[in-house]
Amino acid sequence: MANIHPTAIIEAGAQLDASVEVGPYAVIGPHVSIGAGTKIGPHVVIQGRTAIGRDNTFYQFSSIGAAPQDKKYAGEETGLEIGDRNTVREFVTLNLGTAQDAGVTRLGSDNLIMAYVHVAHDCQLGNHLILANNATLAGHVHLGDWVFLGGFTTVHQFCHIGAHAMTAFTAAVSQDVPPFVTAAGNRAVPVGINSEGLRRRGFSVDQIQAIKRGYKLVYRAGLPLEEAKAALLEEEQRSADAAPHLRLLRQFIEASPRGIIR
Repeated sequence: MANIHPTAIIEAGAQLDASVEVGPYAVIGPHVSIGAGTKIGPHVVIQGRTAIGRDNTFYQFSSIGAAPQDKKYAGEETGLEIGDRNTVREFVTLNLGTAQDAGVTRLGSDNLIMAYVHVAHDCQLGNHLILANNATLAGHVHLGDWVFLGGFTTVHQFCHIGAHAMTAFTAAVSQDVPPFVTAAGNRAVPVGINSEGLRRRGFSVDQIQAIKRGYKLVYRAGLPLEEAKAALLEEEQRSADAAPHLRLLRQFIEASPRGIIR
């Protein structure tokens, strides 16, 4: 194939669309599939049962689909699934799943994963994410759509971060971060909502104001959490335009496996 550098190693069994580009000294294992338009940079290593979609770009020295950093892993046939139009920068590590969870680590579509980011086993990542340099996700972490993680953010295993949330530089997340919330500090605490991000994504002034009211009910009104959830439901019922967003916030809090940051 004209798009494969002669020094690259493509093991027998690998499935690459004819339009895939593979740079010098890249290594692609036998159980890897790669969709049309994807570019694999120099020295990239892609292993394991890894399925990659269309129009992704992997920069040099990224490690994709390696075995989990989990002592319980015993070579089970677990996987890694990557969607479309992702940019994966230098020295990123994306590991396979484990049998202790879904067995698959997932990265959605249209994400920017900056240099030195680590995504551990069984993480479930959505779409339109930005993970800034050196963000580190432990195993079983879930990120909703449009999440932004500041540089050097660390996320404890099993934590969930809701859609449109963001973390500040060096935030250390040890509990769940609800949708729309901005978290900062070590340990991370809520410091407001991601209002600028919401504006950029087309949320109306009224919707943002309703989300702010929801945030205040949870974090500023001094209510016990059960009362705050009931108050969120009332706000949801009177704010038709923002109801889906307030419902997302309330349902995330109700389902939180680790409890939310407070």
